[in-house]
Amino acid sequence: MDSLKIATNKKKNFNFKVGNLTIGKDLLIIAGPCAIENKDQIIQTAKAVKKSGANILRGGAYKPRTSPYSFQGLGEEGLKYLLEAKKITGLPIISEVMDTKEVQTISKYVDVIQIGARNMQNFELLKAVGKQNKPVLLKRGPSATINEWLNAAEYILKEGNEKVILCERGIRTFENYTRNTIDLSAVATVKNLTNLPIVVDPSHGTGRKELIESMSLASIASGADGLIIETHINPNESISDKDQTINPKELFKIIKKVKKLNEFMKKIK
Repeated sequence: MDSLKIATNKKKNFNFKVGNLTIGKDLLIIAGPCAIENKDQIIQTAKAVKKSGANILRGGAYKPRTSPYSFQGLGEEGLKYLLEAKKITGLPIISEVMDTKEVQTISKYVDVIQIGARNMQNFELLKAVGKQNKPVLLKRGPSATINEWLNAAEYILKEGNEKVILCERGIRTFENYTRNTIDLSAVATVKNLTNLPIVVDPSHGTGRKELIESMSLASIASGADGLIIETHINPNESISDKDQTINPKELFKIIKKVKKLNEFMKKIK
């Protein structure tokens, strides 16, 4: 951890505003589909996730996929649909950037830029988003140590952008029942080492929709500042990640429990 000069500075307050939310203080619930498929899908999902109690809308316009034959996203057209959903619902929006060439384009549309797990150590991309005056959500790589993850955050911070949210989304272990293994000890470790806000992604962390509620509650109990949950208006018709995607009714149920637990955790601190 010796190379970390900003991330581990416990005197720093890394809280910041996104819309009416104070990240690091308010409970953050990011929800929406893995991929923006068409205008109607993202707008209808946006309306539903807002009604469910989520406070940031997610949607993938540029999609990194394991297979080159899988749906790669709608690109800037998808960002336009996402922005329209924001105008209708009032929800701030987040989407993933995959390449330095896309940084300026995506910054025109979104409130928060996401760096996906595959790009956690894409250092030129980290530098590029570090030069933007936009919050960045940085996902942990599937095989990354906590030190490597925090050093990736340091690249963004070093460029002058201190609006960073860490995201634990599970790491690769020998277990294959779940898609990944959520490392909740990383949440507690990050809270001990830094003041950076951290959220958990139980959707990618498990890959199984029936586990999302329990892991969401466990994440909040471990000290997470929020969650990012894949939600689709009709999960069975989702183009990508349908096995880990829930519907808005299920999201509402989870958020209701998560909010109660979050209030309880505040009382016992």
